[in-house]
Amino acid sequence: MSTGKSRLVVIGQWLIVHTQIILGVGSRVQCRMSEVPAYPVIEPTTFDVIVVGSGLPESIIAAAASATGKSVLHIDPNPFYGSHFSSISLPELLSFLRSHSVPADDDSSAAADNNDDEKNISVIGLSARPLYSDVEASPIPPELLQNSRKFCLDLSGPRVLFCAGHTIDLLMKSGVSQYLEFKSIDRSYIAATAHDDGTNGNHLSVVPDSRSAIFNDPTLALIDKTKLWHFFQHILDHLQALAAGRPGLVSQQDLDTPFAHFLDKNRLSPNIKSIILYAIAMANYDQTHVDASKYLLKTSDGINRLALYLSSLRRFPNASGAMLYPMYGLGELPQAFCRRAAVKGCLYVLRMPVVAVLVDKGNARRVGIRLASGQDLFSQQIVSDTVFSVPRPSDLSLSDTPADQGPIEIKEKIARGICITRKPLNSDASNLLAVYPPRSLYPEQAASVRVLQVGSSLAICPKDINADEGKKLLNAAIAALSTSGSTKSNFCGEDSSFSQSEDVGDAKPNLIWRTIYVQEVTEGSCGSVSSSFSPDGELGYDDLIDATQKVFHHDLF
Repeated sequence: MSTGKSRLVVIGQWLIVHTQIILGVGSRVQCRMSEVPAYPVIEPTTFDVIVVGSGLPESIIAAAASATGKSVLHIDPNPFYGSHFSSISLPELLSFLRSHSVPADDDSSAAADNNDDEKNISVIGLSARPLYSDVEASPIPPELLQNSRKFCLDLSGPRVLFCAGHTIDLLMKSGVSQYLEFKSIDRSYIAATAHDDGTNGNHLSVVPDSRSAIFNDPTLALIDKTKLWHFFQHILDHLQALAAGRPGLVSQQDLDTPFAHFLDKNRLSPNIKSIILYAIAMANYDQTHVDASKYLLKTSDGINRLALYLSSLRRFPNASGAMLYPMYGLGELPQAFCRRAAVKGCLYVLRMPVVAVLVDKGNARRVGIRLASGQDLFSQQIVSDTVFSVPRPSDLSLSDTPADQGPIEIKEKIARGICITRKPLNSDASNLLAVYPPRSLYPEQAASVRVLQVGSSLAICPKDINADEGKKLLNAAIAALSTSGSTKSNFCGEDSSFSQSEDVGDAKPNLIWRTIYVQEVTEGSCGSVSSSFSPDGELGYDDLIDATQKVFHHDLF
């Protein structure tokens, strides 16, 4: 599909090996990790913007600033693009996780004491803090070792792009889409909750997200089919009324109530409520308990998420579902923005550590960085990766400080997991999303678990749930997907290749390798030295894109 010079390519076939990880990029990954040359001298030494780290937020800001004519230096201590949003090979994944789960050994404290009084410059030590913890990995079997660099594993997965989301619009508007190709997520499934049939996540049903899917679903009673379709139509009529400038069909009082209560008001069954809340609105946490009120989804937000999902269906002719996934992994997204920035004149330097931030004592708006090579570079604005912490120097007052960072606030923690299996979850759908809503795996489960068949799985934990609870969630989901505790299939639905009555004891994937790790989610900060965002727990990118755009407009315009 094309819009002017921008285009979005959605391909119909995608080569996936039996392990469900994309092959064909091994040589590209290997060249990233080639021998490190001596540190180069960077010219010029002054830029409008200096960006440290090549994660997705930093790459978007670099591309946007370059497109407006600003001189931009984009620098990264890693030998590859993407930082914590990258897709890397199996050995590199484990090395990256382990190296970023312990405090980095650096000379930042020494750099902080090395003030250049002759130039009236304060040197503030830049320290990197660990973003990951509780890293666990099973031994890599020999069959994977010989092809380990042919895997492309997402650090921030599982994530997708909604066809009608802000992220797709940004890709097409900026021209970045010309560097990317996508494959549709063929189908979405949701696990039955314990109060439905007591199966505790062992049965996955197709998410009925369209009229044909609803009325062809054998797992829904006729009355539930009728209520669900009428509810969808009611929401669509409400949105059409608002778009036409007329009053909406949902009252303001209802919009301000929890979405779960609004669904109860429409007399939807618990099964239908679970589908809407967790497989369409993609709620992260349990929505049915009042004691979790800080995580409750409001009706206004729920309707917006429902509208996003429904409008994403069949936006592109070759996309059968509401979601897309980029070829070669999610790490292609920051790389595509970097390519766009380079075309617009951005200067790129990889394998270049930054040891300190420089602040002009006479002009706090003039800031810079000191490289590991000893070279100093200056600009009016610095945007850094979220892992870098800039302490306030003792010789500057609060008003002179470039960014009031202090301790970086941890918003929440996410337990992520990556599994390699010998066969797909369902041979009828090469790419699929499976959702395990709260209480589908065990009664105390408070967070949703989302699994993407391309090899990534994700569990999101509230701030007050510890790492052990998050890993327990992942282990339960992995067990439900990869063990044959029953002779029944774990899939049901009219368009599945398996039926509930078939004896398919060997249908579940055979787990070959897995890793589980906990990642902190941090918020960015604004100032002369701004901090970007870590990967969050949402399935899509729209919230991250919106937050990045706010930082760009706040700091640069």
